[in-house]
Amino acid sequence: MHLNMKAKTIKKNGTAGAFDPQVFLDTAGVARRVAEYRRGESIYSQGERAESVMYVQKGGVKFSVVNGSGKEAVVAMFGPTDFFGEGCMAGQTVRMGTARAITPTTLLVMEKNELLRVLHAEHELSDHFIRYMLAHNIQVEEDLIDQLFNSSEKRLARTLLLLARYGKQDQPVRVLPKVSQETLASMIGTTRSRVNFFMNKFRKLGFIEYNGKIKVNKSLLTVVLHE
Repeated sequence: MHLNMKAKTIKKNGTAGAFDPQVFLDTAGVARRVAEYRRGESIYSQGERAESVMYVQKGGVKFSVVNGSGKEAVVAMFGPTDFFGEGCMAGQTVRMGTARAITPTTLLVMEKNELLRVLHAEHELSDHFIRYMLAHNIQVEEDLIDQLFNSSEKRLARTLLLLARYGKQDQPVRVLPKVSQETLASMIGTTRSRVNFFMNKFRKLGFIEYNGKIKVNKSLLTVVLHE
């Protein structure tokens, strides 16, 4: 299938504005399939062949890696407008980790060769994809610095803010997809009991609202910014 029209550029009010990858992928004739996953369902597993890139339309995805002794570490979480599985574009032949839906999730799945063709043909999408990848690499570097130098309390606050997508959208998603304390502990490199302690502390201080679902308030930024 070949491209047959240009993607529109829109803002939320419907006027011309920044490039919207969702509009492009919906209208430009890109060969892709829509895949839906239930909460907890595997999208792909560590060691499988890497031949496609995914774009999150709705829902949430947990990306984890298991070492030789069977210990799992959650290394990334993805939400709407995120790409993942892009390692195949850089020569990875097998998946380096496991991707699993953490809530009912809808993905656009694009084969590597099709996406490469489109990136060569459509500069707007190519520019957006490169910006996304650079921003993702910066976040990986920040995650490493966070792990090396910051306290577990500050790491938890930063993780919650990232999951709430503060700094990524005009209107962050304050209510997080359902994520367990065990997952949060794995992401920040601490124990579930420490996560539980800090979550209760954040709730008492009004930084979060926590009664099954987690609602993140902007005031949580004070934990990250405090030296």
